[in-house]
Amino acid sequence: METLELTQEEQFQARIDADVRIEPKDWMPDAYRKTLIRQISQHAHSELVGMLPEGNWITRAPSLKRKSILLSKVQDEAGHGLYLYSAAETLGASRDQMLADLHSGKAKYSSIFNYPTLSWADMGTVGWLVDGAAILNQVPLCRTSYGPYARAMVRVCKEESFHQRQGFEIMQTLCEGAPEQKAMAQEALNRWWWPTLMMFGPKDADSPNTAQSMNWRIKRFTNDELRQKFVDMMVPQAEFLGLTVPDPNLKWNDTKNGYDFGDVDWEEFWNVVKGNGMCNKDRLGARVKAHEEGAWVREAALAHAAKRKQRAEQAEAAQ
Repeated sequence: METLELTQEEQFQARIDADVRIEPKDWMPDAYRKTLIRQISQHAHSELVGMLPEGNWITRAPSLKRKSILLSKVQDEAGHGLYLYSAAETLGASRDQMLADLHSGKAKYSSIFNYPTLSWADMGTVGWLVDGAAILNQVPLCRTSYGPYARAMVRVCKEESFHQRQGFEIMQTLCEGAPEQKAMAQEALNRWWWPTLMMFGPKDADSPNTAQSMNWRIKRFTNDELRQKFVDMMVPQAEFLGLTVPDPNLKWNDTKNGYDFGDVDWEEFWNVVKGNGMCNKDRLGARVKAHEEGAWVREAALAHAAKRKQRAEQAEAAQ
């Protein structure tokens, strides 16, 4: 009986189907590599840009405790960006090029970070909703098919869980406080609910990458599946806080054992993605400014590393 020899691509897909992780030195299709670089770099960019709306509130946090927690959270997000850039580099991507693409506007980051943080309640809502959505997106990535990405996500998810609990605790404190504080929490929820639903990406029918990413097991759930999980998870939490989700079409559906909810404003989503959101220009401008003003730090670190290497070589030669 004749044995058919599998092509490299067929062997690769067989490993994916068997849930064997792909490692940097393994053969992989160019399209798989490019998809991962795009996704991981956008994820890294989102962590860096995500520092900005929260960093805006560090000096205005209502207590030393709140300031310390928020400072730690922003520091965590910087670390997440570094883990992810390192993962992308294992695919042959250049960190300098990835950052250049971000600063030029060529590369995208999560649309959620192009909305303003107008009150302290936004720090609670961002932690509770935005980081809650991030956890739903990212926990399945701990089982993504590319090894370095999956391993980076283990620590990221542990820290994101802390961020989400911290945000919920802020919201609970506000909701149990004065009527004005609870009103502030409700107002923040009203502004952030729909942009957070957009975080999961376009509807599956309009997503050009979802089907292939699912086939390669880069993603484990579709955009719409994750959006449904998020609504089902967050509505009971809002009810516990005594807050009202700003969706008149929200109702429980016994048939699907989940909530029906209204339509997302996809025109707004695509407008923000194209760079026309409320804070797109401010966020990118602040990121470029920080990068340029930090050039001396990078140069000093490289000079120090070169000096240490030179001393090590001299010591080795002297032995």
